[in-house]
Amino acid sequence: MIRMTLVSVATLTLAVPALAEEVNLLAWCDHDDPALFAPFTEATGISVNVKSYELTGAAISILEQSRPGDWDVFMVDTADVRRLAEEGMFAPLDPATLPLGDLFPGALLDSHHVIDGVRYGIPEKFGFNTIAYDSRVLGKDGKISMRELFDAKLKGRVAVYDYYWPIILQLGQMHGIEPADFGIDDLATIRDDLFALKAQAKIVGDLVSTQTAVNAGDSDLVIGQAEWVAAVKHDLPYLNWTIQDEGGIWWSESLALFKDSTKPEAGLKLIQYLMSPEGQARLATASCYWGFPASAAATLDDTQKANLRFAEVDSMLAKARPFPPYDEVLDAAMVALWTEFLAR
Repeated sequence: MIRMTLVSVATLTLAVPALAEEVNLLAWCDHDDPALFAPFTEATGISVNVKSYELTGAAISILEQSRPGDWDVFMVDTADVRRLAEEGMFAPLDPATLPLGDLFPGALLDSHHVIDGVRYGIPEKFGFNTIAYDSRVLGKDGKISMRELFDAKLKGRVAVYDYYWPIILQLGQMHGIEPADFGIDDLATIRDDLFALKAQAKIVGDLVSTQTAVNAGDSDLVIGQAEWVAAVKHDLPYLNWTIQDEGGIWWSESLALFKDSTKPEAGLKLIQYLMSPEGQARLATASCYWGFPASAAATLDDTQKANLRFAEVDSMLAKARPFPPYDEVLDAAMVALWTEFLAR
């Protein structure tokens, strides 16, 4: 999900009229689920006003058009936390007020959240940009190589998620390039592969259209998406997902408190709720998309855990790689290459 290309300007107010206090949250669409904040509002009397976005740059545009103090909590791509904290956007968070001990150790990513010993964010949810597939066509053992995407039998059967970072980085992994080491010069290495992938594609599209292509049987697999395609499709048990042999990419979303928030106490209460066992479970199974809760204490039921393959979290985190920190120059070069890819 990270640094995606569309922005929703819909604002969802999850509130009861005449509540004494409101906290404003800028977040991805999984926070638009009305069921997510109901227990928080009932317990605290604080309503939650959510504006959804997808691309961090779009969120920054929203902030630039807002007045200081308009927003209290930012749910932001983990890869962008450090950069924005260094720009002075976030207030420090007291580790003693956060359930850090409940988090999966592999999901902490303190290098993104802690600067000179000061914490500015906490991860709340993560997942994998890898491969989801129809097991009736590709088998059920979960072993897939990136190189299989170019097999003649899949020509016209591949759905490609229109999000350049995970696709390009995974093509780099096919050549043994670690995502953290990927640079502009490596774009030449994966260029021919990227264009060959376009020739294999049935569709290059957004979350919904590429999911629909696999669900409807128009495509046999989708590259760039994973657990949210298969986890909730109880009526389509043949859908599966895997981390390919070469490794995959895992995305992560984090919570931070705006430095200029006028309601920091309410903002912290919201963060604490979202990191609570109940908040984590509701967020993990939000209607927009499912994902892994950052907290191992999330009160998911056995079926939800099985659908998310909860028991495999540690091994999957070890096999995949997190998104590297945002690099503006590399991003611009990726966009240029991806634009050429889309035009073919």
